[in-house]
Amino acid sequence: MVDALVRGRPRILATMGTVIGLDLRDPDLSEAAVDDALAWLTDVDARFSPYRPGSQISRLARSEVELDDCPPDVRFVLARCEALRLESDGYFNVRGPQLLGGLDPSGYVKGWAVEEAAFILEAAGARNYALNAGGDVVLRGSPEAGRAWVVGIRHPLEADQIVARLAFEPGSGRRAVATSGQYERAGHIVNPRTGQIPDELRSMTVVGPSLALADAYATAAFAMGRDGLRWLATRQGYAGYAIDHELRPSWNASLEPLLAAARGEPGPAA
Repeated sequence: MVDALVRGRPRILATMGTVIGLDLRDPDLSEAAVDDALAWLTDVDARFSPYRPGSQISRLARSEVELDDCPPDVRFVLARCEALRLESDGYFNVRGPQLLGGLDPSGYVKGWAVEEAAFILEAAGARNYALNAGGDVVLRGSPEAGRAWVVGIRHPLEADQIVARLAFEPGSGRRAVATSGQYERAGHIVNPRTGQIPDELRSMTVVGPSLALADAYATAAFAMGRDGLRWLATRQGYAGYAIDHELRPSWNASLEPLLAAARGEPGPAA
């Protein structure tokens, strides 16, 4: 959830199983650049969605094509997913019988695709924007002079409520926020090491410089349960905010400055 102002230039796109919203605060950026960024997201969904029978990922899962015959970005994504499997000691794993068709890289693809869309915008001159993909956010700059972007962490059980806010001051560079939880699609996250649905946490929010990694780390840390925050503390530049099954929050110490800066921020989150 991102604090939104009506003075922005909002664009909305439904793709990748969610709604993607762009709040752009650079008045001189061309609409063509925005169109290119949104078209990229639609194109990624066509190649990577495990819910589309004709996507490269679905065809690969059915062994209709070999990995070497897939486009370079498909090979890149699956290589990164394998590296993340090793990095997370198997808690992030896109392959397995419990996964859709045996192959589902969605836990990395959405963050990676949105981050690449941000790069397209920045190449065209964007310096102040928030790109929100169903609660996973990449942002840069500020909404207006003297204000910070504020991202709300939603309540796991009450969709219209937030439990905490994170404030990202101008000049902090590109930042990303991703959340994993069972409240929107119950049971869609499985602990790959046990095959069971994790039940220690309601949600795990991860903050860091890369949305691709924040998204994957959130998935892995959620599967880890209460050990997730300790693991995130070893990922340089990343921190987490967890809500357990009893709705008790906890977070990494490095996240405290962002929480403190956001206390008392007025206005709704969107």
